[in-house]
Amino acid sequence: MIYEFVMTDPKIKYLKDYKPSNYLIDETHLIFELDESKTRVTANLYIVANRENRENNTLVLDGVELKLLSIKLNNKHLSPAEFAVNENQLIINNVPEKFVLQTVVEINPSANTSLEGLYKSGDVFSTQCEATGFRKITYYLDRPDVMAAFTVKIIADKKKYPIILSNGDKIDSGDISDNQHFAVWKDPFKKPCYLFALVAGDLASIKDTYITKSQRKVSLEIYAFKQDIDKCHYAMQAVKDSMKWDEDRFGLEYDLDTFMIVAVPDFNAGAMENKGLNIFNTKYIMASNKTATDKDFELVQSVVGHEYFHNWTGDRVTCRDWFQLSLKEGLTVFRDQEFTSDLNSRDVKRIDDVRIIRSAQFAEDASPMSHPIRPESYIEMNNFYTVTVYNKGAEIIRMIHTLLGEEGFQKGMKLYFERHDGQAVTCDDFVNAMADANNRDFSLFKRWYAQSGTPNIKVSENYDASSQTYSLTLEQTTLPTADQKEKQALHIPVKMGLINPEGKNIAEQVIELKEQKQTYTFENIAAKPVASLFRDFSAPVKVEHKRSEKDLLHIVKYDNNAFNRWDSLQQIATNIILNNADLNDEFLNAFKSILHDKDLDKALISNALLIPIESTIAEAMRVIMVDDIVLSRKNVVNQLADKLKDDWLAVYQQCNDNKPYSLSAEQIAKRKLKGVCLSYLMNASDQKVGTDLAQQLFDNADNMTDQQTAFTELLKSNDKQVRDNAINEFYNRWRHEDLVVNKWLLSQAQISHESALDIVKGLVNHPAYNPKNPNKVYSLIGGFGANFLQYHCKDGLGYAFMADTVLALDKFNHQVAARMARNLMSWKRYDSDRQAMMKNALEKIKASNPSKNVFEIVSKSLES
Repeated sequence: MIYEFVMTDPKIKYLKDYKPSNYLIDETHLIFELDESKTRVTANLYIVANRENRENNTLVLDGVELKLLSIKLNNKHLSPAEFAVNENQLIINNVPEKFVLQTVVEINPSANTSLEGLYKSGDVFSTQCEATGFRKITYYLDRPDVMAAFTVKIIADKKKYPIILSNGDKIDSGDISDNQHFAVWKDPFKKPCYLFALVAGDLASIKDTYITKSQRKVSLEIYAFKQDIDKCHYAMQAVKDSMKWDEDRFGLEYDLDTFMIVAVPDFNAGAMENKGLNIFNTKYIMASNKTATDKDFELVQSVVGHEYFHNWTGDRVTCRDWFQLSLKEGLTVFRDQEFTSDLNSRDVKRIDDVRIIRSAQFAEDASPMSHPIRPESYIEMNNFYTVTVYNKGAEIIRMIHTLLGEEGFQKGMKLYFERHDGQAVTCDDFVNAMADANNRDFSLFKRWYAQSGTPNIKVSENYDASSQTYSLTLEQTTLPTADQKEKQALHIPVKMGLINPEGKNIAEQVIELKEQKQTYTFENIAAKPVASLFRDFSAPVKVEHKRSEKDLLHIVKYDNNAFNRWDSLQQIATNIILNNADLNDEFLNAFKSILHDKDLDKALISNALLIPIESTIAEAMRVIMVDDIVLSRKNVVNQLADKLKDDWLAVYQQCNDNKPYSLSAEQIAKRKLKGVCLSYLMNASDQKVGTDLAQQLFDNADNMTDQQTAFTELLKSNDKQVRDNAINEFYNRWRHEDLVVNKWLLSQAQISHESALDIVKGLVNHPAYNPKNPNKVYSLIGGFGANFLQYHCKDGLGYAFMADTVLALDKFNHQVAARMARNLMSWKRYDSDRQAMMKNALEKIKASNPSKNVFEIVSKSLES
């Protein structure tokens, strides 16, 4: 039976409309007969009525792009009159309270360019089921609050697909014939279908073991293409580090006998935490010193940790519905941030994470797609895997940690698992566990989950010398956002200290702002202090605090909080850029002092000396004036480059010590600082010294960090021949390393010269680019969208190019197209000329009858 359907208008789903499922699935038995274009999936679903919540006797299963071959209920074939099928569902009326439903469907993995459900990645079968991809595999209750035990049999050609994997532990395998073999996998833990995974292919592997704290032996296996398997050893160490860290810090132990990771090149996201069988984008698994930068190694460690940590915060306890996505993602991002911080530099990690919030998340809060970390509605759930849900969600978890402390937070985690292990729950359930375990009232704090936007904190101070009292007044406001007009006061933890004139840190504590305006009085303060507020970025807020440069420099010099020292220097630089001012001696001396500080961690020095990027500066402006930001920032960078030229050169030479490559913290920090110095030398009015050093580094680099640094800097050259030579040499050297070629695409997409758009258009037709590979799109098209000057060039050609690209991508991958459409959504924040051109681009997309993924982005943008 083949059904054809007409698409209907996109429908909005609301959190308030949530209802439990009429039916539940106790067990799911699947049989896959794999074929490139005609895979047959037999599903036996052991279904029971949800007696507490059932409203009727109708079973409605989700299913998309399925060819239904047969259907049985309790082993009896159903006639066409006994069920109905539409474009999205299989509907059966008057079903009993308990029954077995068998469906047989046919799917075409080779034609599945959406990379959702079961698809081919090269010569490998792979899956991606979160959020709603499982309905592209078979008819099912595709919702996270329906949890079942899965048993999966896979039948495949044993020459083409010698490796066949699924969730849980393998309980049987063997040959069926000379050509075919099978494997049976059983996952004893109930899970929603979004955590299902299947992989089949001719893959190589590396294997190891881990002994848990209870002395259980776990088999660790990583699979990848044969030519790439040698790049997976660092990821294997990251798995073991993650397992030990989760045991030590959270008391959580792995629960299966096998933990597997598979790396595939075609993947919409970064990775997926499928129970026992994580599937990763190759970008976040493969790493060697020749092909991966220091940042790549850090990301591999972080993402491996993130997906492993989901085993408890996501798999064992999952989301009731997709509006609760931050329940698992915000918490797990917090956990992976803590993992990276504990294993590396906590201060540097905090700075990196805050940069993301200030440049990307604050921008999303101010955009037409503004939403709370627990959204109230959506058209397409994939559009809400956002920096708000993930990163702001992590900041909200971090605020709970700040309020409770480590001991209190762990008490809350313990109670959370005691109450909810094996359940699908809500964000409120998590906050309630934290509050109840610590006898705290978090009713006000819950507003963070429901309210969108970035709070602004206005600071005013008063010092009374006669009574030696210091008063601090904090006033919070949150501006209306596209999705919410009325805002309420939030519960905001303010980690703070006071610094006296001699540089001593006093009155260090966490104060709690719960009302719109509160005053805090500090007694026995002998002299007027300088306030150090929101240490470690203790809340995701903007701070309006009128401070002199003298006070900011006092913090830079004396604050015992490394984050606030960095932040104060960033604030001085931002003020200079916004005021288009020349650099004064005090700022230059502070910069110079930090650059030459022998006692300061070189990784912190590197971060301190980086001027805020354009997108961060833009968040300080009501109307984003692109040209003003670019010119003023360039002026500051050029002044620093010229006035400290000898200093940059001296420190570069100190760091470029030709010691053997290693991944030690010291060597990583030296490479980072060396790159910062080289960048300033290439921004000097005379580029000769910088160009010579960059060319030497490019020619002699023994690691990808130095190679990529040198390549990026050579692309800044004013000499086109230098740029072209570097482009050709880099490609010829690395053309067979796919992930390195992505760096080549990204670096060119972000070139600052006027030729950037022409370069990108040329690369679209280059053999190295493949629009059906998300990594390629994110590197080239996404990279150009992040090119603040050239994407926003006043002729508007960048916007027109982006619109055409979105339309082309939307024909085969709606998720990736929607991500690229976000480059146009904040059109109202720019000057009137750019507004008009961005609006035209959005209207062109909307008029093309786009997918619901893209429609949601462009329609909300235009309606804002």
